[in-house]
Amino acid sequence: MYSFDWPWMFLLLPLPLLVYWFSKPLASTQSKALKVPFYDKINQLSRQTQSTGKARFSPTLILALLAWIFLITASAQPKWSGEAISIPVSGRDLMLAVDISGSMEQTDMFFAQDPVDRLTAVKAVLLPFIRQRKGDRIGLILFGDHAYLQTPLTFDRKTIERMLLESFIGMAGQRATAIGDAIGLAVKRLKDLPVTQSESRVLILLTDGSNNAGIAPLTAAKLARQIGIKIYTIGFGADEMIVRSFFGRQRVNPSRDLDEKTLKEIARITGGQYFRARDTRELQKIYQTLDQLEPVESDNLTYRPTKSLFHLPLSLAFVLAIIVYLLRQFYQPFYSQKGGQ
Repeated sequence: MYSFDWPWMFLLLPLPLLVYWFSKPLASTQSKALKVPFYDKINQLSRQTQSTGKARFSPTLILALLAWIFLITASAQPKWSGEAISIPVSGRDLMLAVDISGSMEQTDMFFAQDPVDRLTAVKAVLLPFIRQRKGDRIGLILFGDHAYLQTPLTFDRKTIERMLLESFIGMAGQRATAIGDAIGLAVKRLKDLPVTQSESRVLILLTDGSNNAGIAPLTAAKLARQIGIKIYTIGFGADEMIVRSFFGRQRVNPSRDLDEKTLKEIARITGGQYFRARDTRELQKIYQTLDQLEPVESDNLTYRPTKSLFHLPLSLAFVLAIIVYLLRQFYQPFYSQKGGQ
């Protein structure tokens, strides 16, 4: 859509005609205020043009009028506006902390009726959750022996998805689970944000084990509470599975190392909740519940991309002005001499 910032500039279009119509010739008895040596030639050329039946408007006059029109058009500040684009607005900063220690390699999950390891199941369920968080700034923390920031807070959900898909077991070590370090890293990334910038700071922490490296999780949780971070903890892993051994088929608990007590306390200290996911279906329900507990903002901002176009008519006016000047300099004397013969 095309529009003008200063449309009232078009009121100046008839200005040359008004000057021409209302300007009165000086009386014959008055002395000339300005001596124009070539006035007689111009007057003679004008009479010859009228006597030969040619048009009163010369090409130079037409070009000059066009240049004036383009100049006024440029002064009106023309612009092009595109279609309205909706931008979701949210005051939520959402950090995801995912356990990628060696225990996540346990194959006690099923996805599409196929047995998969825990990390593969987490990816399959977490990706749709990320796609639905339109308007939230999302960051990704991966932890094992140590915790590190895989992706800082960003609105780019595709980058978060790609970084999660590219993660693998052992990236942060396989022997330990540093839950406290993951919480501490989230605190470090969120503590410097202005309070007005983030109405809600949320950490979703998923693990299948207990903290056995780094700082104490409850100490880190207290630091999170001080800056207003709410932590939702998820204990992941099946309660039992059948394995084959020398003694035959046995039922074992693959989640015996899961420290539910600490995870519940972390959630309580920070005002969050603890969830237990024994399979992908329960994990999916948990993320649906989190969508309800931390809903995406519904208010949107809209803007129209605009592009200023004043340089186009201004360039045309400049080119026409040069053409008029060249015509007056090189062609008008020729016509004058031809008319005088």
